[in-house]
Amino acid sequence: MAIKKFGSQTVKFQNPPSIVSTYTIVGPKEGEGPLKKYFDMILEDDMWGQESFEKSEAKIQEETIKAALTNGNLTNNDIDYLLSGDLLNQIISSTYTARSLSIPYYGLYGACSTMTESLSLGAMLIDGGFADKVVCATSSHFSSAERQFRFPLEYGSQRNFGAQWTVTGSGATVLSSQGNGPYITYATTGKIIDMGIKDATNMGAAMAPAAVDTLITHFKDTGYSPSSYDLIISGDLGKVGKSIVLDLMKKEGYDLSSMYTDCGVEIFDGDAQDTHAGGSGCGCSAVVLNGYIYKEMMKGNFRRILIMATGALHSTIINQQGESIPGIAHAVTIDVSKG
Repeated sequence: MAIKKFGSQTVKFQNPPSIVSTYTIVGPKEGEGPLKKYFDMILEDDMWGQESFEKSEAKIQEETIKAALTNGNLTNNDIDYLLSGDLLNQIISSTYTARSLSIPYYGLYGACSTMTESLSLGAMLIDGGFADKVVCATSSHFSSAERQFRFPLEYGSQRNFGAQWTVTGSGATVLSSQGNGPYITYATTGKIIDMGIKDATNMGAAMAPAAVDTLITHFKDTGYSPSSYDLIISGDLGKVGKSIVLDLMKKEGYDLSSMYTDCGVEIFDGDAQDTHAGGSGCGCSAVVLNGYIYKEMMKGNFRRILIMATGALHSTIINQQGESIPGIAHAVTIDVSKG
């Protein structure tokens, strides 16, 4: 059997899986942002009747997956695998969601890169003939992430202007071996890139080099150029990381100025909503992809996009010990045709 690897880090799918349904749920702050009309549900209260932020996040992810299945006229029994993850220790939001859904489950931790990690692996399972239908999902919650990675909200700490606001939200994508598209046609798996950044309040700078490495590899592997895409969007680099990517890519001979943006930049109005450098978190790329991008593709406004979610693979303990922050970026091509 011929290997499907295409170039050094990319897979070209011979039978591209189709996105057959999506769903998004976001918190109140996200529902006030520029993309509010694209989200399926906007919560009035980010606790959503739960006793803790962690339980709320698990409920958000569970209800998102259930609604995505309903949108595709599917039930839990139709799904071969659930691939999901989140930011919390032992990916508890995803694990407790999987406990409730009783779908065969692979828990993933790619930090904020988890959405495209799950899409890459889900597409491989389907293209490889190991599954017919797969759900790819992730979630994050501002308050649960703040008290794990930074400070409890009660502490009232000040955030510097390079810091980002963790998105409260969840997005789910249902992939199928059958369907009318859009299709996942390529997946480029990233490598760990660590340029020595130690500032946990500047995730954009820590992750941007990994994004650049993955982008350059993707273009070399596929033969595509930036102009091959209607939109190239990174996961949650925010304003700082986006600027770094544009500068570094230009030095490498790639001009992304006309088609590149970042989910963390688009989801909030940074000035009006006081989100500093923009959005972050697993839920950031998940809700932008499954809300804004998917719906614009279905309208015919985007024909081919590249989404590349980025992750900072650190923990509070290792960061407090003075270690630097490793970054990762996984990219997938989504096309209205099978290519």
